[in-house]
Amino acid sequence: MRMIFLHTAVFLWILCGVSAQYRNVALHGRATQSTIITDVRWGFLSDAINAIDGNQDPDLNHGSCSHTDQQTSPWWRVDLLKPYKIAYIKVTNRNSYGYRISGAEILIGNSLNDNGNHNPRCAVITSIPDGATQTFYCHGMAGRYVNIIMRGKTEYLQLCEVEVWTNDSD
Repeated sequence: MRMIFLHTAVFLWILCGVSAQYRNVALHGRATQSTIITDVRWGFLSDAINAIDGNQDPDLNHGSCSHTDQQTSPWWRVDLLKPYKIAYIKVTNRNSYGYRISGAEILIGNSLNDNGNHNPRCAVITSIPDGATQTFYCHGMAGRYVNIIMRGKTEYLQLCEVEVWTNDSD
C-alpha cells in the first residue's frame, strides 16, 4: 500500500513540476479586435479584453467573451508586450453559434502589418464544439502578437478565452 502511495506522490510531483513551468502570458497582454458587436444588448460584454480575463465561461451574456460585428475577415489580437516562444494556445468557444469559429487561423509573429494578419500560421481551427476548449500546439513559434482571423469569410468572430502558454522566463 505504501509503495503505491509513494509512486503516486512522485508521479504527481513530476506532473506538477512539468505543468508549473508553463504559464499563460496572455493574462498580462493587451487585446484588440477589428470591430465590436453593435447589438446594444451586449456592448461592453463583447470587448476584446474579455477573451484574456482568465475566465473560460462560454456564455456571452456573462461578460467573459469577445465578439466582433459581422464583417469580412474579422480578427482578434493579443499583444504579449514582448516576444515569447509559444508552446501551445488554448481557445474556448462560445456556448452557442460555435460553428462560427470553423476555419479561423491562429497566427504568431512580431509584425503589425495589416494588424498582424500576415504573421506565420500556428494552426487552423477546423471546429470547436459549443462551449468547449481546444489546444493548438505551436512548437516554439516565436512572436509578440497572437492573432485569430476568419480570413476571407463574412462572419462574426467570438472567443470566450484565449490562453497563450510558454515556458520562457521573464
